[in-house]
Amino acid sequence: MITTSNPSQPTEQNHEIIFPQGEFWSDEPPLETYLHLTQIILLLKSLEWLWQDREDYFAAGNLTIYYSPKQKKSEFFRGPDFFVVLGTPRNPNRKSWVVWEEEGKYPNVIIEVLSDSTAETDRVEKKQIYQDIFRTPDYFWFDPYTLEFQGFTLISGNYQPIEFNDQGWLWSEQLQLYLGIYEDKLRYFTAEGELVPSPEEAASQAENRLIQERQQKEYEQRQKELALQKIEQLQEKLRELGVNPEE
Repeated sequence: MITTSNPSQPTEQNHEIIFPQGEFWSDEPPLETYLHLTQIILLLKSLEWLWQDREDYFAAGNLTIYYSPKQKKSEFFRGPDFFVVLGTPRNPNRKSWVVWEEEGKYPNVIIEVLSDSTAETDRVEKKQIYQDIFRTPDYFWFDPYTLEFQGFTLISGNYQPIEFNDQGWLWSEQLQLYLGIYEDKLRYFTAEGELVPSPEEAASQAENRLIQERQQKEYEQRQKELALQKIEQLQEKLRELGVNPEE
């Protein structure tokens, strides 16, 4: 007798999404555009390059700040696009900035990168929080599309607009640097007016200096060789005229 078997039924695949377990670090939403991302990275990396020998500050971008008086992470938190805290260990392993775990320190400088969905909040609600609760001395905002740029410094408990200098830059007393627009990006400038480079720009500048130094040495060597050739040619002519150039 011939027996037949039913073909095996396809096994159903389990498409259930398995979420990772563990602590969620920063509660900040994704950045809106690539311009916002590159602007924050530029501010962070340029300052790290300038202060590469310092260990007394912490700078971060798009990181949550928890400041609940009840020491709860479920209430009272904000996520500036970029902030700097001075007088604190540089420790880059922080998952967020928890004020009650950081000796009560709030940011010394905050920069918000404006977008269509956050601009009004940055100009009004966050500005009020940074003034009245954070007591952050220097607050700036910048729009990477319209290039709107403004800055405030805390005077007698209230934010007062920082005046632009002749170059259109704003001075940050906390950073001891100017902030200004250069090639449509918000950049740092030293008190002497020099652009603070990014690490990539600094490396490129160093390479260009090496190339220029090498070219200068090659030029000087070539000029020396030409001078020696002219001396030899002159001595040869003198010999042809019966004059010993060595006498």
